[in-house]
Amino acid sequence: MDVNQPLALLAGLSPAQFMRRYWQKKPLLVRQAIPGFSPLLSRPELFRLAASEQVESRLIVHNQAGWRMKQGPLGPRSLPALSTPAWTLLVQGVDLHERRAHALLQNFRFVPDARLDDLMVSFATAGGGVGPHFDSYDVFLLQASGRRRWKIGKQKDLSLQEGVPLKILQNFEPTEEFVLEAGDMLYLPPRYAHDGVAESALGPDGKAADCMTYSIGFRAPGRAELAGELLHRLAEFSEDALQASLGSSARGAGKQAPIYSDPAQAATTTPAAMPAGLGEFARQAVLDAMSDPLALDCALGECMTELKPSVWFDAPSAPWDATHAGGIALHARTRMMYDAHHVFINGESYRAMGADARLMRRLADQRSLSARDLAKASQDALALLSDWHEDGWLENAPLSA
Repeated sequence: MDVNQPLALLAGLSPAQFMRRYWQKKPLLVRQAIPGFSPLLSRPELFRLAASEQVESRLIVHNQAGWRMKQGPLGPRSLPALSTPAWTLLVQGVDLHERRAHALLQNFRFVPDARLDDLMVSFATAGGGVGPHFDSYDVFLLQASGRRRWKIGKQKDLSLQEGVPLKILQNFEPTEEFVLEAGDMLYLPPRYAHDGVAESALGPDGKAADCMTYSIGFRAPGRAELAGELLHRLAEFSEDALQASLGSSARGAGKQAPIYSDPAQAATTTPAAMPAGLGEFARQAVLDAMSDPLALDCALGECMTELKPSVWFDAPSAPWDATHAGGIALHARTRMMYDAHHVFINGESYRAMGADARLMRRLADQRSLSARDLAKASQDALALLSDWHEDGWLENAPLSA
């Protein structure tokens, strides 16, 4: 992607300009970000996804009795009638199950993949919404069909209502208001309060249009959460864990880790007191785990490419063929990234150097390799790609028409 090329998606700004002026700073309303846009999934297709046990979905209803939320899977009988007002169906991770949704996300890869999370689809009847709230991450709200009225405001009071199953702001004070129609998009930085309510609208055919909003969300790991995950992974690395070459896992068997010993421990009359020596041993263990910057980088890469528990891969539909004219492509569910010394894929790490490292980085950035690219790969790299293909992580790319 040319990050200096103006995009209609960003109101004529280039990705470089958008990131500099708006990202994590202020909202941006884009009229006709994608002109002529129509939903990637029909209503029945979306409802079928919501009924699947492998898909995260939620039903939110707002009526005189207040707010009610139900977790999926949500079969047809779990959903209110379409004539019932003020209910919302949220379907998470649609890009993992629908190739067109995955393709839509690729338009936002001017932001690092480590930050890009997923595409959530919101279907709502008139009056439906999730209440005034704020997100801890950036979000692009693309109206796929119908109409939704958004009220937004940058407020300091982020206190929440008590006794409701949703994180709804107690004192929402909007300062701007927009009505989005199909193809319009609103970008909001983190912690920017907003409330979107579906409105009745007619489609191009003159019939009532479903209100569908696509939320392109981003990861924003908390410091404590990330530290806990990294320390857990670092504990699994041994002193020589990063000596493997490309084609072997970056983890190694290593030497036996030191264990706590206390030969000078005296008999105690306060057995519940924590031994000072154990506290020092623990502090040193943490310092030792963090002392190797490559180990920390490796743990971070594995963490950021780790798949959600609900993600799975099917066996490949075609055998591995390094000479396939169409080349290969990463499966839509595969997360692949890299740093200066490693490649990371679906929670695993590999040392990468030289020409093979450049090839793997190309695969991660482009999410595909041509047959010409594969012809330059070493036997070690081809063997690794074959293993990934067998796991379902990549597939033979379709031949171009």
